[in-house]
Amino acid sequence: MRTTTRTTTRITGVLAGLALALGGAVLTAPAAHADVTACINQVEREIQGGEAPDSVRMACYVGLTGAHAECVSGLTESGVTDGTAVGACRVAPQ
Repeated sequence: MRTTTRTTTRITGVLAGLALALGGAVLTAPAAHADVTACINQVEREIQGGEAPDSVRMACYVGLTGAHAECVSGLTESGVTDGTAVGACRVAPQ
């Protein structure tokens, strides 16, 4: 009986730890989205009121992964100036 109780306690502890870890991951997800939003917003300020096309959104998502050079090239190919592209891609992974 004692072994069953210890095993049950351990399983409960592991499940509780897993739930906390997954909960922490869920709580950090909105911050990542906000960084992509900051990247897109920076580009939209240059467009002056226009909405960023899908190519800009995709480049910002690439920047979220830390691929800075790919983000910059994606934005400049979309017509964004170099300075804005570098600044926007810098905020994406933060």
